[in-house]
Amino acid sequence: MSLIHATKDNFAEIKASSKPVLLDFFATWCGPCRMIAPFIEQIADEHPEYVIAKIDVDEEPELAQAFGIQSIPTLVVIKNGEVVNTAMGARPKDAILALLQ
Repeated sequence: MSLIHATKDNFAEIKASSKPVLLDFFATWCGPCRMIAPFIEQIADEHPEYVIAKIDVDEEPELAQAFGIQSIPTLVVIKNGEVVNTAMGARPKDAILALLQ
């Protein structure tokens, strides 16, 4: 599955997925966010068993607030509609994949 750009309008559908969901809270001006962006895109391309969604905190402040995002990048994993894992800061691809396990 390709990368999804999450908004408040499509978020309920993303959260309701039967697949594990990885949310990447980011901003275009954020250096560490740009560092992990290629990893997020690779995971989206290589792992159709996951839903991968990016959320621009500047464009979607309501979603960022709903998840209590205070630092970016923040990665949030949702399974069965519930948050099961959260990680802040840049990390290598294997560490991002480990969050989804």
